[in-house]
Amino acid sequence: MLKVWGRINSVNVEKVIWTLQELGLPFERIEAGGAFGVVDTPAFRAMNPVGRVPVIEDDGFVLWESNAIVRYLATRHGLGTLMPADPRAQAEAGRWMDFQLGTVAAPLSALTWGIVRTAPEKRDIKAVAPAFANLGAALALVDTALAGRAFLVGEALTVADIPLACCAHRWFNLPLEGTGLERPDLPNLAAWYGRLKARPAVQGLMPTPLT
Repeated sequence: MLKVWGRINSVNVEKVIWTLQELGLPFERIEAGGAFGVVDTPAFRAMNPVGRVPVIEDDGFVLWESNAIVRYLATRHGLGTLMPADPRAQAEAGRWMDFQLGTVAAPLSALTWGIVRTAPEKRDIKAVAPAFANLGAALALVDTALAGRAFLVGEALTVADIPLACCAHRWFNLPLEGTGLERPDLPNLAAWYGRLKARPAVQGLMPTPLT
């Protein structure tokens, strides 16, 4: 059976589990990372020298880096559905996955550490305000792309949607009370996020409050 190492409150683990559940693939998840440790053990470092989750092992094939894992699973088990068969649609989906890693991930990480994982009385809002603005601007681009459509690429869920929806969950659930920060109005993004988080494959994921 396919194995996944990673804690469920990790945005990067979440996207992999969501993909597996969309594909209906059986898997075993092994707690690792954060409070669970494991990532600094010799056995884990032999699989992933970077020492981060998620990592999968599929019939002897070991792979790390979350978006690479999502692409692999969707290509192997969902080609023509979760992974578009058309090369141009594949490229579009890959672009949104790269956008998530290259543009969205860094400010989201800064906000996770600066707001979610910092006690309210210790937060430096001035320090995290630029990350908040940058993430809002990045997600505004996604909002524009979603105008008049249900998904980012084509007429059904693809690998384009999953990583960004996991990030959108954190954006819409950041504990902003008392920070003075206000989310811009992104109605297309909000509607898309609402539709996706209601999917059967997402149940049990996207925990709140954020940790």
